[in-house]
Amino acid sequence: MLGRKKGIKKEMDKELLMNIKKMKYEWETLNAIIEQSIEPSEEGLKDLALVKAKYFYLLREARFREINALS
Repeated sequence: MLGRKKGIKKEMDKELLMNIKKMKYEWETLNAIIEQSIEPSEEGLKDLALVKAKYFYLLREARFREINALS
């Protein structure tokens, strides 16, 4: 039983790290678009704030699980 739980935890940790990398890429991409815009739209700014919040939430979850997410 314990080996199974460790396997599931490793899978979930791996998925969490993939999601963190995905959110970081999306955040950087949206941030670059917003910075290059002359007049960014309200929807674009809301999307940027949402992606940023998701990214930091996932980082907080990684810290809680004691995973090094920034490697």
